[in-house]
Amino acid sequence: MRFPALPSKLPTAAQFRRLPKKHKITVAGTAAAAAVVLTVTGLEATASAGSAAAAGDATGFPVSSGQSVKQLDAKTGVASQKAIKDAAQQKLDAAAAKKKAADAAAHKKVLDAAAKKAAAENSAKKAKAEAAKRAAQKAAAARSAKRAALPKKSTSTHIASKPAAKSYANNLDGWIRQSLDILHAKGIPASYNGIHRNIIRESSGNPRAINLWDINARNGIPSKGLLQVIDPTFQRYHVSGTSWNIYDPVANITAACNYAADRYGSMDNVNSAY
Repeated sequence: MRFPALPSKLPTAAQFRRLPKKHKITVAGTAAAAAVVLTVTGLEATASAGSAAAAGDATGFPVSSGQSVKQLDAKTGVASQKAIKDAAQQKLDAAAAKKKAADAAAHKKVLDAAAKKAAAENSAKKAKAEAAKRAAQKAAAARSAKRAALPKKSTSTHIASKPAAKSYANNLDGWIRQSLDILHAKGIPASYNGIHRNIIRESSGNPRAINLWDINARNGIPSKGLLQVIDPTFQRYHVSGTSWNIYDPVANITAACNYAADRYGSMDNVNSAY
């Protein structure tokens, strides 16, 4: 619908009163036409806006009264870009969260491995220390046992240590060896062979032998024992630490050797009756 062109400017009320009657009619008609045009235009715009608002645009945004299609398109584009940006940001946030969780898991794995290694090393050190301690204790116990097995030395220089107890056979060999140990302890010279040779000649190894026919027997002091010693000689040359029984084998041998050492230098020098 086309309308006549409207004047760009209408006269004011004062100007309108000064116009001639003919001009007033013209101006009034023009104003009325202008009012009609404005009214129709407004109705068309309102109808167009209402249709757009009822139908809405493709994006779902309602079209308000007086809003142009270009404005709606621009608003729709902004909303789409915002949605795209939001979706992209969500993806970035999700990726960042996933990477953070993966980094945390990897870091925890490294820490767990380090802790496990440290625990293993600590356990190995502890086991080594325990083994060394047990070895030291075992060595100390061995040294203590060794020291206990060693004979104790006398701490006094004035007391002579006693000889270790020694056992002897209860026969001629044992008697001679026991007598020799006593003689040597007293510093009296004698040898096994010299003693054994004279015993065999004098008594044939019989500790209870006695001579009842020689001069000593006629004088009442018969020779007695292994080395045929008379009582006065036995008593004079008796060695301390032996029995006072003249028939005791060890006492008899020791006293006889002491007498022979005093008179002949040693029983080894005796080869006949003495």
